[in-house]
Amino acid sequence: MASQGDDGPLVGRTDTLTDIQSDLRNVGSGGTAAVFVTGESGVGKSRLLRETADALRETGFAVLSGTCLDIGDASPLHPVLQALRRHDSTTKTPATSTAAAGVDDAGALLDRVSHDLRAIAGDKPLLLVLDDLQWADRSTRQLLLYLLAGLGDVRISVLAAIRAEALHGTHPLRRVLAELRRLRSVRVVDLAPLNQDQTRELVTAIVGGNVAIEDADRVYKRSGGNPFVAEELARDLRDGQVELSDTLREIFLTRVDELPPNAHQVVHAMAAGVEPVDHAVLARVVKLPEDQLLEAIRVAVAHRFVSSDGDGYRLRHRLVAEVLEQEVLPAESAALHRRYAESLESEPGEPDHARLAHHWQRAGVPSRALPPVVAAAHSAEAMYGFAEAHRYWSIALQLVGQEDADRTPLLGNAAESAHQCGEHLLALSRLEELAGRTDAPGQGELHLRRARYLAAAGRTATAETEYELVLESPDCTPQLRASAAAFLAELLVQLARYADAHERAREALELAAVQGTTADLVRASAALGFSAAFREDPDAGLAVIRHAVEIAERSGHPDDLGVAYLHLAELLTGPLNSIEEGVLVARRGAQRLSTLGGGRAHQSRLLAIAANGLFRIGQWTEADAVLEAAMRHRPSGAEAVELLLARCRLLVGYGDLEDAARDLDSAATLLAGGGARHVLPMLTLRAGLAMWLGEHADARAAVQRGLTETRSDDLVLLGVLAWHGLRAEAEAHVAGKPVDPGAIRRLLMVRDRMASGAGNAGPAARAIIDAYLDLCAAELSRIEGRHDPEPWARAAAIWDRRQQPYPAAYARLRHAEASLQRKVRRAAAVTGLRQAYATATAMGARPFAAEIVGIAHRFRVVLADDMPTVPMSLPDQPVDELALLTGREREVLAAVAEGLTNREIGERLFISERTVGVHLGHIFDKLQVRTRVQASRVYLTAA
Repeated sequence: MASQGDDGPLVGRTDTLTDIQSDLRNVGSGGTAAVFVTGESGVGKSRLLRETADALRETGFAVLSGTCLDIGDASPLHPVLQALRRHDSTTKTPATSTAAAGVDDAGALLDRVSHDLRAIAGDKPLLLVLDDLQWADRSTRQLLLYLLAGLGDVRISVLAAIRAEALHGTHPLRRVLAELRRLRSVRVVDLAPLNQDQTRELVTAIVGGNVAIEDADRVYKRSGGNPFVAEELARDLRDGQVELSDTLREIFLTRVDELPPNAHQVVHAMAAGVEPVDHAVLARVVKLPEDQLLEAIRVAVAHRFVSSDGDGYRLRHRLVAEVLEQEVLPAESAALHRRYAESLESEPGEPDHARLAHHWQRAGVPSRALPPVVAAAHSAEAMYGFAEAHRYWSIALQLVGQEDADRTPLLGNAAESAHQCGEHLLALSRLEELAGRTDAPGQGELHLRRARYLAAAGRTATAETEYELVLESPDCTPQLRASAAAFLAELLVQLARYADAHERAREALELAAVQGTTADLVRASAALGFSAAFREDPDAGLAVIRHAVEIAERSGHPDDLGVAYLHLAELLTGPLNSIEEGVLVARRGAQRLSTLGGGRAHQSRLLAIAANGLFRIGQWTEADAVLEAAMRHRPSGAEAVELLLARCRLLVGYGDLEDAARDLDSAATLLAGGGARHVLPMLTLRAGLAMWLGEHADARAAVQRGLTETRSDDLVLLGVLAWHGLRAEAEAHVAGKPVDPGAIRRLLMVRDRMASGAGNAGPAARAIIDAYLDLCAAELSRIEGRHDPEPWARAAAIWDRRQQPYPAAYARLRHAEASLQRKVRRAAAVTGLRQAYATATAMGARPFAAEIVGIAHRFRVVLADDMPTVPMSLPDQPVDELALLTGREREVLAAVAEGLTNREIGERLFISERTVGVHLGHIFDKLQVRTRVQASRVYLTAA
């Protein structure tokens, strides 16, 4: 039986095919590569996918292929699971268990799929081919983000085809592609139609012999260069059928009408099916004797309407289905879909609920469509495919009437699924309809759900009112009261209303201890602990959370343990600033969860807390080891973002700026679907990275974006961001670049907000806020050219008391620089500079150590006996200024003196443009110049 291998000649795509294969072989630093081929239907995307897969398979790639389904939202991960099943059936050696095995959570599912992909690949590079990606379900889109961000530990190349006309303005794939474009290893190829000369070549190849230019040009005009349509028209031309209609629909309809009756029936049936259509299913739908059915399929294949593969039958092009769909009578269409549904129901084993629901719905039989729709929704929820589940719950609502008793539970499920997939306003709308029904749940439950949805939607004031209404509701049960009180206390902490939160948390804790769940108890304890820590009684709050950990230990449930340990570790490393103890708690909690075999997401978050704590106390090597272990958990979603940001922080400190930028890009990619709680840390890191690269405008933009987008009341986070903003302006001023008065004014407003709010914080948190206020004041003195050493001295003392060596060393560096600039207290300045250098070298902070060396050279300070610094020479002795530079820095400076740009220098020296920028920053510091012209003058003078 013919297949898709008898396509027409490949015209006009040779260079594109070569480029795609090259891009897929050249994986990036994360071990991944991807090419997304977009274009209109029939332009040749699927052909390119097949040609590329065949070529790479011959060069040693392991190739998996899957196709997305066009039935609204398909089952989660359908194309990937399909590809894995195809592999199993081909090799006869099952290597996958993803489709059948249950999973704990969405992250575990991604981990399982990654494991299967690694098992299939073995020592080979792996190519995953996905056709019709515009119909991908949300879980498949998330898997692509996960794999291409380098989190699956799979050396994988992805090749996917996307119908461009399907990517309307709100299509979810548009945002995914926008984020993926940020990755250097991802390329989007827009496949254009053939031009007039290429169409002539294609027509000539199909028709054979000499073709009149007028005939070939008419094919081009009627096809618009679409290869598929041009092939069909060329075959008609070859067969002498040149007087066809000028429209594509008429072309297809004419060719379909030429089929024998049985083949005609097969093609019409295929147009109504969900591909691939199994032979047994098709046989029950068409209802022809087996020999006649096989003959009809052979004719449809010969006429190039149908293709066959191991899974079943497909239309050669879905345009056929689109044309025929409008030609079929509604009653005929309903009958076809009914036969499909009945055929699927007669299949042995568990039915495909997604397909069954689709066909019964299109058949117009709501009562038969509802059970598979509900089953499909539950199946999606079991795999944490909340977007797909919400789609099915919404369909279920369309299948029942307003007076149907089934509508009430369906509304409840639809509202909750909308909330779970981030559609909080729609969840509220569903909830309002549910509240208006006579058989609605009690008012207390409705108020609690409404409050949760409102809080998630950012409408905190209304959410607070709804929580109050739960507590006042006559039908509020003791358990409902405990949950509402705990949620309300948590909300008040998020609003930084710590006095109110403290009062509510006490009430919630009392209720939860008697009537609530362990989750309520932990939530209430966290609110009480944080509110007390930020106020006057951190010890009491800490004792409450420790008690919650004891309760969670007795329950033994992984989720309870995860939440309890998480809050305890966050409290210790955050407001209480007991960082070493917080690190121990975080690691102990992660180990406890590991022994239970559950709570994988909590494990990842706990290890991220431990790594951040180790970074702050200067144990960078240990932090690196913790992060390496955490990444082996294959994190996804929010926990992956936290680990990536923690690793980025460490990489920036080490000076591995390109890897740090890659982690930031990966985090931004994973945040495509949300993650606002991580935006401030991410933008702060982006600003810090930009400063080390000398990109002061980018650093300013990142900080200002953070100030604009965030609504955070965490004065410590705001302090870090404000310090980075003022530091960026100070660095710009020192480099001779203009500062932004408007940006400085907004930063000073944040500083004033910190100063006014510090008095309401607990002693430990207040000390950290004061330290950031001193850093802000000190950076402001740099901007204004005052070189005031006093705020730097105060900041260094506070950071020393907090046992955080990195900011203490930075403050010492700036204190020494200001003192030496003013020529006061040189001995103390030299001592501080040497202490800062010792700290930087001990941690491995290479860029920071280099900056210290540059300032030491500038003021003729010997940092250490074994440190190659400039000797203290007499004033009348000439000094070779280029002696300060490394060999690579001399090469970069020589190229600058030639007038080359950063990009040209990078190409000459085989380094990245960013690395050139880093070298120039060090050169400018060491030579004490501010412009390329000044640096060139120093080089030429010395030469």
